[in-house]
Amino acid sequence: MRTILTILLLFLTLNAIGQEAAKDTLTKKEPVAVAEFGGAASLNFKGGSSSGYSAAVEVTPVEDWLELELGVTSTFGNHPKETDIDILFKKPWTLSPKVEFMFGVGLAWNHANDNGMITNGTSGEIALDWMFWPAASHRFGWYLEPAYDYSFGRGHEQSVGISAGLLVAFP
Repeated sequence: MRTILTILLLFLTLNAIGQEAAKDTLTKKEPVAVAEFGGAASLNFKGGSSSGYSAAVEVTPVEDWLELELGVTSTFGNHPKETDIDILFKKPWTLSPKVEFMFGVGLAWNHANDNGMITNGTSGEIALDWMFWPAASHRFGWYLEPAYDYSFGRGHEQSVGISAGLLVAFP
């Protein structure tokens, strides 16, 4: 966990330095961070579905090459209540001035409460992220992010999920 936090802080520092250079050269101005707020739903391959909410913050340490997303998703279903905290490393592609696509891979920490039985575990995650910006300023928009999770714990559970919601860019 310390390694992940160290890498995140390093990338945040590089991002701040890169943004200052971008201001000096009057190139395309990237936001400092983009926040995502929305709903989430998932389907476990062994049965059971859940829905809830998702919130994330995304930064760009290396423009046009790497974006980091730190997110929290809480879902509630007919069985466990689950909270996931994930970090995704994403490769962005700008498809048009108003549409971006990202492919992401990362790790998640999972905390589940199933009728009083609490379990914690880790999983791997693959996500596809579409961002839609109605205005050229890229201040507000919306996103759609389907994902696949594979648990490293006992049973190696697998699930697919989707989250969608509002994007807010911070200059």
